[in-house]
Amino acid sequence: MSGTRIIQMLGIACVAALLGVSGWVAIRTWPRPMHRVTGSLPPVRFEHGKMIVPLPTKALLAEVGRFDDELSAYLWFDYLRSRPGVEGEQVLLTVMEKGQIPIYRIEVVLPNDALTAIPFLTDLEARGFIEGFDLVFTTPAQVEYRRDQTSVFIAAYRKPVAKKLETLPRKHLLSSTAHFLAFKSRTDPRVRGAEESRPSSLSREQSMELAADIVAVAEFYGLPLDVFLGIGAMENNYLSIRGDVNHAIWKKKPAKDDIILKRRRHRVLVSDYSIGVWQITRETLRYAHALFLKDKRDYSQLPERLSPPTTLELDLTDSHVLTTYAGLLLRDLLDSFNGDIEKAVGAYNGGPRNPNLRYAAGVQAVAEYARNVLERVTAVNERTAEDTLERELETSAQ
Repeated sequence: MSGTRIIQMLGIACVAALLGVSGWVAIRTWPRPMHRVTGSLPPVRFEHGKMIVPLPTKALLAEVGRFDDELSAYLWFDYLRSRPGVEGEQVLLTVMEKGQIPIYRIEVVLPNDALTAIPFLTDLEARGFIEGFDLVFTTPAQVEYRRDQTSVFIAAYRKPVAKKLETLPRKHLLSSTAHFLAFKSRTDPRVRGAEESRPSSLSREQSMELAADIVAVAEFYGLPLDVFLGIGAMENNYLSIRGDVNHAIWKKKPAKDDIILKRRRHRVLVSDYSIGVWQITRETLRYAHALFLKDKRDYSQLPERLSPPTTLELDLTDSHVLTTYAGLLLRDLLDSFNGDIEKAVGAYNGGPRNPNLRYAAGVQAVAEYARNVLERVTAVNERTAEDTLERELETSAQ
């Protein structure tokens, strides 16, 4: 049953239940003769002074997500069970095959009370934590079976890993990184908002393209991939949205293409908003381009789409080139701070003179999460491939 249909039916059921209870109270208390009432009343009961409207099931679940790949499913499962108001054990992750294709489902265990379950689900939907829900009428035994499956997934993603991020095969790295980017973009509050003008999350094609760019630029400049991913997440969750639209700076004189907001004696106030995935300001973009023009690296080693033009475009919308500029800026900061990642990352946000260490801590938290996800999903995939090979060999031996 879809969420909208359930809400409509619940409204009708609640009204009927309240009318039934009111009628029952009136029958019992109205001081005048009445005929005996026959027929069953709505399934309503009271526990500790609270009205309960049970549904016709022994156990109640709600399916809140369905995925065709394991990593996306696990990321959303892990995200949902950490949301405020959601108990971790309440969220389940299961898999079933449909035409030999695995389908991963995220489900929520609910109390069998429509007046509690439906408002809880609609609140999750309103806050953008889920995109919808379908009620699942099942049995306690089936819930326990789903809990066992969930435990297997959790255990698999907690096992120690043998391969570190720096040694992962590029094929696995690109795919896992793309899923991570898409997930982070979908969890952005602006995407989950109710406004009609809200931005869209990354599509599969966009996430794959951006993942390839990030990995290539990180390799080219010798950047720690997890930190580079952390900066992208902290800046804009990999969404290409203009930021700091009211930010402006005073300069002695305007440069070409400056947007002048105000003039004073010997000074001008110019707009310095941020652009793109990496939230690079107009002035910082000028600096990055100057670094590029002086750089002696062989840019022919990069894919052509990542090579900056010789002439600067201040309102650049090409995310490929912006990724290169972001990588070059981080490389320059790492060199300036003698490899001190915390200060370099803080300077990416606060400037070399005033590194923002709170920002650096946020980047580090995302970097650790990204590293954990990318390393573990590769380990899980390799173990799955090994198990599959063993089963095939056993079958052929028989």
